Amino acid sequence: MKVRNHILPIIVFAQFCCTSLWFAGNAIITDLILVFNLESSALAHLTSAVQFGFIIGTFIFAILTIADRFSPSKVFFVCALIAASLNLLTIIEINTLQSLFFIRLGTGFFLAGIYPVGMKIASDYFKAGLGKSLGFLVGALVLGTAFPHILKVFNQSISWEVVVYITSCIAIIGGGAIVIFVPDGPYKTKLEKFDISVFYSVFKIKNFRTAAFGYFGHMWELYAFWAFVPVILKGYLNFHDGIQFNVSLYSFIIIASGALSCVLSGYLSQKFTPKKVATLALTLSCLCCLLSPLIFVINSELVFLSFLVFWGMVVIADSPLFSTLVAQNVPNTTKGTALTIVNSIGFATTIFSIQLLNSIQHTLEIRCLFILLAIGPILGLLALYKSCVRL
Repeated sequence: MKVRNHILPIIVFAQFCCTSLWFAGNAIITDLILVFNLESSALAHLTSAVQFGFIIGTFIFAILTIADRFSPSKVFFVCALIAASLNLLTIIEINTLQSLFFIRLGTGFFLAGIYPVGMKIASDYFKAGLGKSLGFLVGALVLGTAFPHILKVFNQSISWEVVVYITSCIAIIGGGAIVIFVPDGPYKTKLEKFDISVFYSVFKIKNFRTAAFGYFGHMWELYAFWAFVPVILKGYLNFHDGIQFNVSLYSFIIIASGALSCVLSGYLSQKFTPKKVATLALTLSCLCCLLSPLIFVINSELVFLSFLVFWGMVVIADSPLFSTLVAQNVPNTTKGTALTIVNSIGFATTIFSIQLLNSIQHTLEIRCLFILLAIGPILGLLALYKSCVRL
């Protein structure tokens, strides 16, 4: 069945626009700390708030099988509108750490109707070459995540409030583009009634479990790495007094480089199996974690930044492939719920890794801190290697 050429670009555009809300708080965290008199630990707390909200949202969406019982395009639009509105509340002058926490929590909750639902929409349109399609889609998530950092590069000419306005406005535009131009796909199979058993029955499928456990290991590393990229960059500057660079600019470059690797891994999955490409990416990102202490002592800005760009590429390259494997190994009627529940559990792991790094960053030397991120990839690789089923 031929899919109209505009469908994938619009889904990708909408995903980019809406997921820019994800790390909007991280990009302006320095301003938030100053304006609202917050502690430096606010970075981890507000990042975890978004993750926690997303976990709650995906859990509820999965339990209620929202993406499989209702029009995913309409779900996407409504959630984009609400998330953008909540993001705007960040600029209220009477905010405290507690109010900001709940604002970010609510934003994360409604992102549950954007990221996994966007993948559901793509899977309803693209049966063949799903890995390539999701590569573009996750690439858009990466660019959306990095986008607030590039806005902060221009912090001399725009205020932090403008960053909030821009991210909210483009999220509304993205949601509108989906609901107007992307109707339900030709491969959508509606789940006619509420069925709570779907939530756990998918885990009875062995191939699904293997993909899910690989994804969980990948997620332990991913968001903690993204959240602490500015910390890594500042830590390196503290080690080398003679070196200076723009932290916001390089945070954007490092995170955004993952968009390219997502597209590349999607294409590679058509030549090789998604499992093989995902395993390679997870192995390389694991090695980056283990080698991370060395990069702090190398007195070469080029080597340091090149290593981080490479890490930024391999840390996310497996994500669209694990989602592809999840979607391919469940019935059509439960694809949306399967993607959502895997997202829910995967993002739950990010809470633990982010808080772990935050709690010990002042007691453990910064250059040794990120070895702990290797725990997830190692467990994910064990799950993949123990599986003798060809995915």
